[in-house]
Amino acid sequence: MSKLKTASVLAFDRKLANSDATMHSCLWSNKEDKQTILVREKAVRGTISNRQKNAVLADPAKLDQEVRKPNLQIVDAAALPFEHDTLAAHFTLRILGNLQPSACDDQDYRAALMEKLESYAEASQYETLAYLYAENIANGRFLWRNRVGAEAVEVEVRTGDQKWIFDSQSFSLRELGQKNTELSELAQLIQKGLSKNQTTFMNVTGYVKLGSGQEVFPSQELTLGTDKTKSKILYSLGNLGDDDRRAAMHSQKIGNALRTIDIWHPEYEQVGPIAAEVFGSVTASGKAYRQPKQKADFYTLLDNWVLKDLAPPIEQQHYVMAVLLRGGVFGEGKSN
Repeated sequence: MSKLKTASVLAFDRKLANSDATMHSCLWSNKEDKQTILVREKAVRGTISNRQKNAVLADPAKLDQEVRKPNLQIVDAAALPFEHDTLAAHFTLRILGNLQPSACDDQDYRAALMEKLESYAEASQYETLAYLYAENIANGRFLWRNRVGAEAVEVEVRTGDQKWIFDSQSFSLRELGQKNTELSELAQLIQKGLSKNQTTFMNVTGYVKLGSGQEVFPSQELTLGTDKTKSKILYSLGNLGDDDRRAAMHSQKIGNALRTIDIWHPEYEQVGPIAAEVFGSVTASGKAYRQPKQKADFYTLLDNWVLKDLAPPIEQQHYVMAVLLRGGVFGEGKSN
């Protein structure tokens, strides 16, 4: 029998399939009467605040001349109307079971991998992962900057005839995994969806009491230099030329928040949970927290587990499974 090796083609579909998030305004005292939040353009005259050359800084006259230049900008902005004090951000989420490769060109490798996936499912039943996903729904992490400084934050989850309402500020964004009886039913629902060959569907709405007229923060578009007229373009569900540019958040941003469950990486005590990524990459800090040299990255752990039959500690098994649930292409590829 030939030595087992990593498949050159190996891919997984994501199992937490979330939508974009729409953004509406309402009153905290009347959450049913909602109004769409629109993205509007603003033309502003800003100040020069970027770093200047030493020659400019050393000469007061040159610096005065530089700051007198108009810094004209066209930017997108979104805010609550003055008659409303609360943001409502809504998205839908499907939990898909039956974790297995969607593509694999090596049947021996597939069989060995499936053995590990099934043994994990039998041993843990996805209980730990389901609880962490539930926690990131309840704590409102998906609201990102909109959550900061809020007077109150509440998350409502609906599925079928069931409904849960969570006080998000009673949960910690940094200390995940703290058992809470409020979360048990939602976690069990997610666990059921992951464990079985079925789909669990839910509607999630985060309510944030910010104050009348306060700015809200949709996702910002990556323009790649294609639009020279604007310095900031916000994501909206209407076309750029329409008046009904409805403020929204990218599904990728929502998904990143939901899978910020890696509490097993080497620097957890210093930085807290990070998104489940193959190298523990966090673009905001420009750092990979799971380095191959530390044998803490996804590929090293997966290869040891499948190819060498060296099972990682259960905490690292949770991490490997979280990356697979995220989905992606993990094959070794073919050498030239």
